Amino acid sequence: MGSMTADEDLRRARELVQNAQRICALTGAGISVDSGIPDFRSEGGLWKRYDPLEYATYESFLNDPSKFWTMGRELARVILDAKPNAAHYALAELEKRGKLIGVITQNIDNLHQAAGSKRVIELHGNYLRAYCMSCGKVYVGEAVHRRVATGEIPPRCDECKGVLKSESILFGEPLPEKAMSEAIELCRQTDLMLVVGTSLAVYPAAYLPQLAKDSGAKVIIINLHGENRDDVADIVLKGRASIILPKLVDLT
Repeated sequence: MGSMTADEDLRRARELVQNAQRICALTGAGISVDSGIPDFRSEGGLWKRYDPLEYATYESFLNDPSKFWTMGRELARVILDAKPNAAHYALAELEKRGKLIGVITQNIDNLHQAAGSKRVIELHGNYLRAYCMSCGKVYVGEAVHRRVATGEIPPRCDECKGVLKSESILFGEPLPEKAMSEAIELCRQTDLMLVVGTSLAVYPAAYLPQLAKDSGAKVIIINLHGENRDDVADIVLKGRASIILPKLVDLT
C-alpha cells in the first residue's frame, strides 16, 4: 500500500468522522500500549510469564486465589502507573462534542475514564474495582492493590475476612450481562464504529463490528498489526492509535 493510498484512507476516515452523528468506539489492548501497558499476548506481555490457565482462570482462582494475586501484583504496578494517551483523550473529546455515544472496551485499565470519557462499557470488568467473594463488599480504587504490593496475598475483606476478587473477568468466567446488552444496544444505534487496537480475535466482542455494520454503520479499523476481520471494515488505518485518532478528531 503506497503512502498516497494511506493518506487517502485517512482523509476519507476524517470525513466519515465529521459527518457521523452517533459514533461508537470498540477498544482493545492496542489503545493502551502507548500508555505503557503491554498487550498481554505480546512478547514481554503477561501471558508469556504467567500461564493464563494456571493464573487467570476462574477455576484456578477458586482453588488458589493467591496465584492470581501474585500475578496481580505485577499487573497493578503497570496499571497504577499508566496515564491516558492521546488516543484516549481523542475519544473523550468526541464525546464532549456530542458525537460519540459511548466506548465499549475490552480493557480493564480504567484509562478511558481517566481521560474523561463518561459512557464506558467494560466487557471484561475493571481492574481497579474488587469485591469480597463472601459478603459482597465493594472496594474501588487503588487501596487493595497497594495492599497486594506490600505482600498481602490474597487480600481479604476488612469486614468478614473473605477473599477479595478483582472485578476483571477471568477465563471461564461469564462476561457481565448488563455490559454486553448495553454494548449490543450501542452497536445498533451507531452510524460509525471506530475499532481501535483490537485484533477482533476474542468473542463475543469480535462480533460487535459486524452487528454495527448489519445495522447500517460504517466501520473504521485502526490497528498497528494484523489483518483480522478487515472484511468488516470500510477503511483500515494501520498505525498507532495515539497518532491516528487525534488526526481523525482534528486535534493535530
